[in-house]
Amino acid sequence: MLRDRHKFSSLVRNLQAHMEELNGNPGPTETQETSSINHLPAVRSQRRVAAVSCPALSAARLTLPGVMDAEGRVDESRLRMHIFKNGGVSPPERGLVWRFLFGMYPCTSTALERSLLQEQLLVRYQVMKRKWQQFLPSSVRMHLNGSDAELVKAVRYFEQREAQAQQQTQDQSEEVRDRLIFLELQAQILFERVTFDEEELPEAIRIIDKDVPRTNRDLSYYQDEGLGNLLVLREILITYAAFHPEVSYAQGMNDLCSRLLEVLDSEVDTFWSFSCYMEKFSKDFRADGLHRKIELEAALLKELDPGLYAHLVEDNMERFTFCHRWLLLGFQREFEHSDALRLFEILSCDHLELISQQVDRARYQERLARKYSTEENCELELQVINTDFTFELFICAAILLENRESLLRCRDDVQLIQFTSSLQGTLDLNSTLKKAEHHFYNYCKRCAWDYMNGRCTAHKSKDEDFLYQLRSLFILK
Repeated sequence: MLRDRHKFSSLVRNLQAHMEELNGNPGPTETQETSSINHLPAVRSQRRVAAVSCPALSAARLTLPGVMDAEGRVDESRLRMHIFKNGGVSPPERGLVWRFLFGMYPCTSTALERSLLQEQLLVRYQVMKRKWQQFLPSSVRMHLNGSDAELVKAVRYFEQREAQAQQQTQDQSEEVRDRLIFLELQAQILFERVTFDEEELPEAIRIIDKDVPRTNRDLSYYQDEGLGNLLVLREILITYAAFHPEVSYAQGMNDLCSRLLEVLDSEVDTFWSFSCYMEKFSKDFRADGLHRKIELEAALLKELDPGLYAHLVEDNMERFTFCHRWLLLGFQREFEHSDALRLFEILSCDHLELISQQVDRARYQERLARKYSTEENCELELQVINTDFTFELFICAAILLENRESLLRCRDDVQLIQFTSSLQGTLDLNSTLKKAEHHFYNYCKRCAWDYMNGRCTAHKSKDEDFLYQLRSLFILK
């Protein structure tokens, strides 16, 4: 048994080393393995095309206090709390943190389990991509009209990376090839029955090919050889649309996926992280999901500032669509780029919504409280507390309230659009976060006291009841 375990560990180490060679990443030295994340990609003066995969990260350690145990498991609640309370994490740790935050790495996984998972995700993605390429061979290459010289360069850089990866695949050891062949057979069986729509997928690719070139090329990530990342982005979006026909592709997904690609700097890792994110938020890219979010923002503003709300809906509710892009893309253009990444991280940690290991404990407390409440009081609770008011809505409200006077001067949709355009890249994140937290806690306090006025609190003190309500307000049912 011990001999088999050593043999297996050796196999994993060899496989990891060869996978690093496959993707052009140098294997970590002994010193790097014992450090936290020293082997993460540094800021490069000349940007290169993203790696296919980053297997070295599976064994990397987070330095956040109390977040990761000796075997590499992550305390999800502590991770989310750290992100929120510290206003994000440092850029060198962001890539590894996001792999946990967005679900590519399960927080309960060990470093060894993540190493094996990384191989599986790599092979599955390659099989998925090859399947749609065989179905639509004419769409493998982006069709260029020759007028965009940068895109021509992007294709060249991307194809150079593909050729290097193919050569490195041929140089793998027999042991690694056998293992990857087995994983590939598993993936082929898994996706064997997947079929593509002959009309919908080509239409999705057509829209993707229009949107990808519009991705913000002023970012350093798309400079120099990094132009090839435009084609990496295209591959990810098409593969996602092909295997998620119920969602397919909608405008705005390119900007969202670009953000993940920039931070993770890996094609495979970005695809799986993007897929996990879309499992939760794909509804925001549908008309009904967008309408619901705008309705919630309007309802929250009515609670916080009835006068401003009345002005904005004086003619019709559609005026709130000027908040659409803010909410859909997490205020990507309203803050300086590094701050926008930090805000996206904060919003995605869902700390105030308690989507973490605290949920079970909070729900247990809620059940205990309801046990001592009458049906009438339970109904009152549902009427008083709106658990759909997530923190991003308070960010949006904070921006609106900060610019109240300007909004009151707007008289039509054109002026509203001009107002929102004038804010791009001008907002201060720290100030906005403080204001949003202020509005959030004031709203919680008022709701908690309103609720207490409508229920019997004889079984506990007022202070205890208030603290319970404050913690339980934002649980997603």
